[in-house]
Amino acid sequence: MTVDQRLLLVHAHPDDESIGQGATMAKYAAEGRGVTLVTCTAGEMGEILVPDLEHLAAEREDGLGEHRRVELEAAMKALGVTDHRFLGGFGTYRDSGMKWHEDGHAVAADETDPRAFANADLTEAADHLVAIIREVRPQVLVTYDQFGGYGHPDHIQAHRVATYAASLAAVPSYRLDLGAAWDVAKIYWGAMSESRMRASLRALREAGDTTSFEGMDPDGPLPHFVTPDEHLAAGVDATEHVDAKMAALAAHATQITMDGPFFALSNNVGATAWGVEFYRLAKGEVGEVGEDGLEADLFAGL
Repeated sequence: MTVDQRLLLVHAHPDDESIGQGATMAKYAAEGRGVTLVTCTAGEMGEILVPDLEHLAAEREDGLGEHRRVELEAAMKALGVTDHRFLGGFGTYRDSGMKWHEDGHAVAADETDPRAFANADLTEAADHLVAIIREVRPQVLVTYDQFGGYGHPDHIQAHRVATYAASLAAVPSYRLDLGAAWDVAKIYWGAMSESRMRASLRALREAGDTTSFEGMDPDGPLPHFVTPDEHLAAGVDATEHVDAKMAALAAHATQITMDGPFFALSNNVGATAWGVEFYRLAKGEVGEVGEDGLEADLFAGL
């Protein structure tokens, strides 16, 4: 990849990228910046929302991973992203599955496959990513926070792998067979603005929608994945590319329904609901900020 500015995103399952940073990815791809997506599993344990495809479930034909691979390809086409890889190659790591804790966040499933990503050797998994970092040489890396947004064990592992790999990749004497050392200048954690989320929820409830994001009160406590605004470092306005994001979300049909909360929010709140994406800075220096105190570009200051 020879473009001057290069972004690397590390996600756990197909669809995570489109939900979290789809608009940013589409914006940067359209601007000719380098966008590379690394997906750590094929999402084999995901819930299937298409009745005709229920036979693909893990406990039946176990074909969901291959199907979601095709969905991901369609989503990347919608976003204009041409560089996508599975960590270690397709099928190396398997979706670990999850269950819901009584407190409302995800936790590990009672039983996991031997190839489950959550069980992966950290150094081995990180080395797969070190090779990609040293090949692509991104200035910016995006992944999850230490809790994986909502506690999913694969999201937490993706955070660990991305963080460790970025550190290892910068060491000149480490694994010379994986390429020349490269230090990622800025690392961000995807985030959701608390003020935006409260305003969006309020608009949904006023529109009569009481089921989307069920249990979330515009004026009450919000889940961990919602970030207080004072912790945000960047807000990328990609509203011109929100249609591409929605097309990418629609491509993940086994996981996201057209009458689900993402589309309800878009319909009731408008493009700004999903067209502006927020980030916390985990490594690097804050660049130029706007009147809102946030960077408008992840490459600010580089």
